Amino acid sequence: MSDIINRVASSPIISLNMEEFYPQDERVVFDLKNFLFQELVLREKDFRQALKEFDWSVYSDKWVAVTCSADAIVPTWAYMLVCTYLEGVAKGYCVGDLNNLEQHIAELTLSAIDANDFKDRPVVIKGCSKFPIPLFAYGRLISLLQQEAKSLMFGEPCSTVPLFKKGKS
Repeated sequence: MSDIINRVASSPIISLNMEEFYPQDERVVFDLKNFLFQELVLREKDFRQALKEFDWSVYSDKWVAVTCSADAIVPTWAYMLVCTYLEGVAKGYCVGDLNNLEQHIAELTLSAIDANDFKDRPVVIKGCSKFPIPLFAYGRLISLLQQEAKSLMFGEPCSTVPLFKKGKS
């Protein structure tokens, strides 16, 4: 009787599971609407005072989208001022809605990948995850890896969909 050999584990294939490194921390919204006079007008002095008195610890270790859901004209500096309070408290933040925040998170996370680690290697991008990974993150991952990887596949190492194969040089 011969030993069972895991050929997938001993192959040069890199299995990349975005769930293992994509941030799963809570995403929340900071809505400037709540700091406007009658949810319509920003009064600078009142706004600054309200921000000083606000308990920013509620955003500790969370990803924050800074937005205004009211139909009001809010100066750019107001969003920037909120960001100064989130700096060092929140996990990260961006000005925009939750979709903009997710794109920001994807870009930060994927820009930390060293594409050279995948040079001339076959890569399987795992598709199933318990945590929702946005589609644009997968697209961005392809743009990072396609220049380096020998081939890109999607799925599981035992059952993949081919996406790209580098031509012979």
